[in-house]
Amino acid sequence: MIFTAKKSAIAAFVASQLLAYPSITLAQEAEEDKAKEVELILVTGSFVRRSENFDSPSPLTIVDSVAIDSIGAKNIGDITQTLTINTGAENTPDAFTQNATAGTSNINLRGLGVASTLILLNNKRQVVNSQPNNGGVNFVDTSSLVPMIAIGRMEVVKDGASALYGSDAVAGVVNFITKKNYEGASVTLDYQDGAHGNNKEYVVQGLWGATGDDSSVMAAISYTNRSPMFTSDRRLSRPQDDTSSLGNPGAFFILPPITAAPTPIIDPGCATFGGSPILLAPAGVGPGGTDVGFCGFDFGSTYSFVPDETRVNAYMRGTYNISDDIEWISEVSYARNRAERGGSPSFPILTLPSIPADHPDNFFGFPVSFFGRELGNGQEGDPARTESDTFRFSTMVQGELDAGFWEVSYTAARNDFYFTVRDTLAQQFQNALRGFGGVNCDPVTGTAGEGGCEYFNPFSSSFITPNTQSVIDSFTARQEIDSEANLEVVEAFVSTELFEMDGGAAGIAIGAQYRYQDLTQDYDDLSNQDRFAFVIGNADIYGEQDVVALFGELAMPVTDELDVQIALRYEDYGGTTGDTVDPKLALSYRASDDLSFRASISTSFRAPSIFQRDGGATSLNQMVDPLTGGAAFAAARASGNEDLVPEESTAFNLGFSVEPMDDLSIELDYWSFDFENLIIQESFQAVLNADPQNTTRVIRAGDPLNGPLLQVNTTYVNASSLKTSGLDMVASYKIESDLGTFTPSITATYVLDYDLVDPQAGKVEGAGLRNFNNIGVSSPELRANLGLNWKTDGYSANLFARYISSYDDDQNVDATTGNFLEVDSHVTFDAQFNIDLGSMFETESNYVLTLGGINLTDQDPPQVFTNSGFDSKVHDPRGRQIYARLAVQF
Repeated sequence: MIFTAKKSAIAAFVASQLLAYPSITLAQEAEEDKAKEVELILVTGSFVRRSENFDSPSPLTIVDSVAIDSIGAKNIGDITQTLTINTGAENTPDAFTQNATAGTSNINLRGLGVASTLILLNNKRQVVNSQPNNGGVNFVDTSSLVPMIAIGRMEVVKDGASALYGSDAVAGVVNFITKKNYEGASVTLDYQDGAHGNNKEYVVQGLWGATGDDSSVMAAISYTNRSPMFTSDRRLSRPQDDTSSLGNPGAFFILPPITAAPTPIIDPGCATFGGSPILLAPAGVGPGGTDVGFCGFDFGSTYSFVPDETRVNAYMRGTYNISDDIEWISEVSYARNRAERGGSPSFPILTLPSIPADHPDNFFGFPVSFFGRELGNGQEGDPARTESDTFRFSTMVQGELDAGFWEVSYTAARNDFYFTVRDTLAQQFQNALRGFGGVNCDPVTGTAGEGGCEYFNPFSSSFITPNTQSVIDSFTARQEIDSEANLEVVEAFVSTELFEMDGGAAGIAIGAQYRYQDLTQDYDDLSNQDRFAFVIGNADIYGEQDVVALFGELAMPVTDELDVQIALRYEDYGGTTGDTVDPKLALSYRASDDLSFRASISTSFRAPSIFQRDGGATSLNQMVDPLTGGAAFAAARASGNEDLVPEESTAFNLGFSVEPMDDLSIELDYWSFDFENLIIQESFQAVLNADPQNTTRVIRAGDPLNGPLLQVNTTYVNASSLKTSGLDMVASYKIESDLGTFTPSITATYVLDYDLVDPQAGKVEGAGLRNFNNIGVSSPELRANLGLNWKTDGYSANLFARYISSYDDDQNVDATTGNFLEVDSHVTFDAQFNIDLGSMFETESNYVLTLGGINLTDQDPPQVFTNSGFDSKVHDPRGRQIYARLAVQF
């Protein structure tokens, strides 16, 4: 059993309280009139129903549908991107940091990882995206939940909740709760137009619901069409940030014994045909007056900040009252996402293929090796495509007891994710350089350069006499990864009152859960054989995991002022992962009608995922080679690790809420998370920095010690620790005036610490750092949203100022001072104006017209000297977005 001393102390106390009343009979039923006065609801973070005005002992953020509409959100990613407690989420997938997950979005509370926040839909789990991100993490794709029009509110538990919900809730819980008992029909039409390129977005949504005496039904559907925004539409990077040493025109290595050491020679036509010569020696010192170096290729204009995307989401919910006390609820949802992300014309060829001396275009007259790519300057980008289909079914039966309720549920969900990208086949490309290219050529029986066999010309003379499509087709193919993830959950619990206390009836919830999940990744046959020159390939992956859990919660209103919540959960993963007991203790104290305090402490446990244990993948990343100091675009290949042990963490929260005057409310929370054995994919940059000449982990072209960087091999490891803490503040003030109601507000998160121990980088103080060279995520110290809402009869408006503080860029150093360069602070302004046309024209149906803008001043994201020119984990590259919405309710 995984059970530390710290856990033991907390768990011993919690268990003693849960078991202290085994013989106490159920409390007497409350008077009927009193029961009718208070509606009891289930709040995220508890299995015991409470009154609507209950003060949660855990810090809880609720974002309702009105707040969602006020920010102009078109999808869930738009909501979470504005949360100050969310940092490091991947809501702007790009080719450089999120290669294969275009069209997805996720949540990263506290910067603890996109798989460390549990995502729920109506209190039930959702399947993970079967295609992992570049870090090898499978996350819940929030784009594949439900149509936005069906969401009633979003509840966020911010202090960790594994003691209640189990693994994956280490950083907290985000619960998306749909509308219920909806009657009527509504339609929304959204149009959004970006300031750069042809970036437009159309969203059409519909919602319908009906209720009867003993049943209800609700259905929602949405369609999204988003046009792409390319890097050429808004070039944020410098040419050198997006320049590869492998281009076409390219360079050619002269190898021993012709030269004493491998020597790269720039194609003489480099500059003529659009390349940028990168000299490594004085001009003209190569054979025949050639230049030593590489022909740089600027690939920065063909990638996309925003993919070309279509999305269909559908959701249906039905309820049926089996009896006066028993209700049956079922949900079905489906999401279909299709995305196309721009890429370079072709990938670099990392195998250093040889060109024979008798190649008809070889002007050297002796064998050389090619260092470049098949297609480069002047060619169109070749896109990568993703297809994601997510299906979810959940059914539950709920029943009322004299002093409580019970629930039994079953949830099944599946994600099918298909990713494909074009690359060069290493051996076929080598054949074509030797004259055995062409779709009709048999390299075994054919003759070089004759009949159906052709030479591929890698020299700049091909810009004058182009290679045939036949020879190009003979050595290119599409890598295909067909992934599937499945989830099944069976859960049952009962919640009832136990005994009377000074503050009311104590409640207890006891339950059990069985959870099964599996993951399959089926690579094409060529990938299975590592036949590709850049993306290389991978073996097929399959793994499965099942979990048995028991949990209990005790909610005690000790006095009218003091509430105590105690929770305990046992989970058994079996095998080498083992089992765990995780407790939680939370207190809420109301010092007066205007002042209340809350505190909580809990432990968490997160097992190695299937992918981290059994998986493996190759991703494309920008790296800085310590041998040269220059940037290189190379492959990072990760493999699974069966020796991983689970993560463990302790979370602590202390906060208060105060209303010092009428209509003014202030909330402040101090939070802390202390992780041990954190599971991460090793930082390829840290591996490279630690030993750039490690021939096992660092693969180079030509000279294995000093040649150009091709690949870095990584795995998944348990990092020593990650400790983060900070402050959350929420305040608002309601002002009534003759001009209407004004409500200024502020939401802010300040990160005090983000300290980590990286297996390669060592101890790092990561707060206020981009954390490019370690396992962390970008951690600006302060994020704040200042808002002003105005409302009067028939009209309302919102204004938001969003601030992200500056932070240091540990990828780039100021050559003068030796200090890290700074990623500038960033301020954007959003505004919205709403007109209730239905009230204005006194129509039977409700019509609301909304006009708004995001980043109205069209601020560029702070420049970072990296691929694409900005930090995609923090900032939005799209610039100003103007939108209009018409909402009609019948």
